[in-house]
Amino acid sequence: MRRAPRGAVRLGRLAGALLLIAGCGPLAGCGNPAGSTAAGNGVGAGSGAPSPFADCAALTGAPLPAEPAARPLPDLTLPCFTGGRPVRLREVRGPVVVNLWQSACAPCREELPAFQRLADRFPGQLHVLGVVIRDSREAARSFGEDLRIGFPNLDDPEMRLPAALGRTVLPLTVLVDAGGSVAHVYAGPALDDDRLDRLVRAHLGLE
Repeated sequence: MRRAPRGAVRLGRLAGALLLIAGCGPLAGCGNPAGSTAAGNGVGAGSGAPSPFADCAALTGAPLPAEPAARPLPDLTLPCFTGGRPVRLREVRGPVVVNLWQSACAPCREELPAFQRLADRFPGQLHVLGVVIRDSREAARSFGEDLRIGFPNLDDPEMRLPAALGRTVLPLTVLVDAGGSVAHVYAGPALDDDRLDRLVRAHLGLE
C-alpha cells in the first residue's frame, strides 16, 4: 500500500473530523454536507462578510484549443467560492496551476502563500486556481483573509475533484498546460517558492 507523503493529510480523516466538529454526522439531520455553497452572493454562509477570493469570471474566457487536450482535467463543474456562474474544469484555460486545499490541513496553510506569490509574479500569463475541499465556508473565508489569498477559488464540498484524480491526500497541486492537458500532478511536502517555480518551469515552460 502506497504511503502518504510526510505532512500530507488524508481526506477521509479530515472530513470525518470536520463533520464531527460541526455536528453534521450522518445521523445529525443536517440538510447540506459540510462546506455546502451559499447561493450566489459570494458571502460565506452566516458570516455576513464577503469572500477574500477573486471571482472566477476570467478562468474560462479564452477560446478552446483547436486540438483536444491529451489528458484534460476531469469533466466536473464546481461552484465559484464567490458565487456567480459555476466553472466547468474542462473549460479552464491554461496554463493554470490548481491547488487543492483545506483550512484544517497544516501543509496547506504552509504552502498557500507561495501560490499567491506565484500568481503575483505571472499576471496575465498564468492562472492560479484554488479548490476548497470539504471545508466550511466560514473557515475557508477566514483562512483566505488571514493569508491574504486573492486568486480565484472553487468550492468542492463533496470532494469530487480528488476522487476523480484518484488522490486521497492534501495538499495536491495539478499543473495544466496551455492546451488544457494535465502536465503534472504533485502530491508531496509543502511547496515553497523555489520548488513551485521549478515545477512551473519544468512542466509549463514559464520562467
